[in-house]
Amino acid sequence: MKLSETGALVASLIALSSAAYGDTIKVGVIAPFSGPFAQYGTQYQQAIETYQAQHGESAGDHEIEFIYKDVGGVDPDQSRTLAQELLIREKVDYLAGFTFTPNALAVAPLISQSETPTVIFNAATSSINRESNFYLRTSYTLWQVSAPLAEWAYDQGMRTAVTTVSDYGPGIDAEAAFRTAFEEEGGEVVDSIRMPLSTTDFTPFLQSVRDTAPDAVFTFLPGGPPTFTYTKTYNENGLRDAGITFLGTAETEETNLQSLGDLAVGLTTAYHYSTAHASEVNDAFLSTLAELHPDAVANWASVGAYDGVHLIYEMVEAAGADGPAAVEAALGLEWESPRGPVQMDAEARTLIQNVYIREVERNAEGLLENAEKGVIATVGDLGWDR
Repeated sequence: MKLSETGALVASLIALSSAAYGDTIKVGVIAPFSGPFAQYGTQYQQAIETYQAQHGESAGDHEIEFIYKDVGGVDPDQSRTLAQELLIREKVDYLAGFTFTPNALAVAPLISQSETPTVIFNAATSSINRESNFYLRTSYTLWQVSAPLAEWAYDQGMRTAVTTVSDYGPGIDAEAAFRTAFEEEGGEVVDSIRMPLSTTDFTPFLQSVRDTAPDAVFTFLPGGPPTFTYTKTYNENGLRDAGITFLGTAETEETNLQSLGDLAVGLTTAYHYSTAHASEVNDAFLSTLAELHPDAVANWASVGAYDGVHLIYEMVEAAGADGPAAVEAALGLEWESPRGPVQMDAEARTLIQNVYIREVERNAEGLLENAEKGVIATVGDLGWDR
């Protein structure tokens, strides 16, 4: 079946399903629940359950039902297949999840033709939302966190840097954002290293950085095992001792943080969420999460899903299963998130939010945390017009 024919079939079935199943709104969640990135699918589901425990399982006159599908990892073909299955067989009204950019991009034609609001819990390449007007993102973009980090680094006296990123869409986005902002401030990126996604040994790349001897090394890697290995290698290969400042985004995320031990202390990142964020909303989120899942570790995946569910509830209450009306209702929405104040950008359809400069340190209980040392307020997607 041609893609255009598939889209037409999806659209007709969605129209029928909305009439037949008006009391229950179904949300299909596509995420990794197996393989090396399975923790993120688990964190999405835990956050969804946390939100529903706090706010109930209905929005307006509609009950909300979540249906989970395992995409495994970076697999755009499987992502598309699962989206078709959810739309046609399960008759879902909304889609959500999408940890990786290629997986999100793969469903753009489907959601455009079926007019299905699709809430991205993570995938952070700016260009995704340009592919369909039905994408909404409750995570962040690489431009949103990388450019402010570059500006901060220059303000701290760093004048040279090397970028080391994974060689795929988000990594290239992060590289472009950091380089553009750093050079606009007057700094110099003396080398740009792109590392294959399959890399498990970062020693050659970081040895090259050490030989170049910049003031700082900026990195971006996909979440999970690569970030742990890279950060460990940065220390073991003497870059810290050589005075090369580590600059990252999610590389010290909470899932791996305690395992890094003292090697993580002092590492600097710029990001939109830390479990150490001081607010009543964050305290309540973490408390309910711990009650439901005592062993859970909250991070960017958790808060992206939690806010994604909030957005879905708002859209359902305003428009039910009417996709275009639901997206329209979402534009400009403001609320208090566990990360701080957020607003859905009416143009880019990505959250406008605070970006925090963070440094790893030990808290009063002796546990490592990403302590917020500064805030760059109300940052939108700086890569939207690039």
